[in-house]
Amino acid sequence: MKSRRPIAVSIAFLLAVMASSTTRTSAQSPTPAPAAPAADAGTRKSAYGKLESIVASRNGVIMRSDAGERLAWKFEAPVIAEIGKFKPGDPMVVIYRQISPSDKRVTAVAFPGTAKAPTYVNMTGWKVTLRSAPMVGGVCSQVPDAVPATEFTMQVGGRAEVMDACWCCAPSGETCAPSNKSGAGQAFLVKCF
Repeated sequence: MKSRRPIAVSIAFLLAVMASSTTRTSAQSPTPAPAAPAADAGTRKSAYGKLESIVASRNGVIMRSDAGERLAWKFEAPVIAEIGKFKPGDPMVVIYRQISPSDKRVTAVAFPGTAKAPTYVNMTGWKVTLRSAPMVGGVCSQVPDAVPATEFTMQVGGRAEVMDACWCCAPSGETCAPSNKSGAGQAFLVKCF
């Protein structure tokens, strides 16, 4: 009777090689997927509330939502420095995309009433396009070409005022649908989609 040991050793060796090549593959940088259209990049949402505190050592901001929830947000140091100019209790809005149940990607953090016109500051780290358009039927348009839009190219750290009721931002050279409602105050752009 032949021994099954060489077969078992061969199978174990094959499984070990497969496991090690899987480990190596996952350790490499993944190939980026093609960019999804803006409409498919996640559900747009906003959290309204008041600034509660800043945890600068962790680049964190705590806000108390209008619903009474305590929400924590993480930003890059330059954004934290701008938020640090406001005081606890100041109204704030965090505009984000819900990518998955556990992944929220912030587009902007805004402080209503801190400027006479809707003022946007590019804190993304790259050049962006800011688009604005009027509301259609009392809501911000979901279709970029539905109404005439105004476009601004914003350099890093650049500021722009928007007179239209709706806005969006995208990486320079790309487009977006102005589906966020504008409001008098300052908004710090964190990531444009």
